Amino acid sequence: MTTTAQTNTISWNIDSSHSEIGFKVRHMMISNVSGFFERYSLKVETESLDFTKSKIEFIADTSSINTDSEQRDAHLKGADFFDCENFPSLKFEATKVEHLKDENYLLYGNLTIKEISKEVKLELEFGGIGKDPWGNERAGFNFNGKINRSDWNLTWNAGLETGGVLVSDEVKLFGEIELVKA
Repeated sequence: MTTTAQTNTISWNIDSSHSEIGFKVRHMMISNVSGFFERYSLKVETESLDFTKSKIEFIADTSSINTDSEQRDAHLKGADFFDCENFPSLKFEATKVEHLKDENYLLYGNLTIKEISKEVKLELEFGGIGKDPWGNERAGFNFNGKINRSDWNLTWNAGLETGGVLVSDEVKLFGEIELVKA
């Protein structure tokens, strides 16, 4: 007699009131400017509670970028950067989750900005799974990583008298994610 292993697919929803997804970029080579997207979706499906066997899709509305400066945000939304009118969203799709040790993982995936897809790698720390006071099962993660914005043709810049540039090519990505089992 043969038996078929049954997998239990679990859908997870992001709790946006307990999550943040953001970025930092060097300004004038002396400080950082932080920002985030106000509107985004995150879909996660796992096999049982095993997050190494998961399907992850993140989509951000590029017109919802917020760096706490209306003038800078307008520039970022324009053709020099995200060109929101022609490219209204960016997307990350996971391709692999690799367990390293203890709570540490690597998350690999394809990031698509302005129809250009490139593989990125994020360091992921699993905070655990627990039940809230209302009986909802929750999972927590934090992540960080780096990308070069020029890989997605986000190349606008200005030179400085000191020889540096106004905006670094390197962008640091970070986030705190809390998921709720659907």
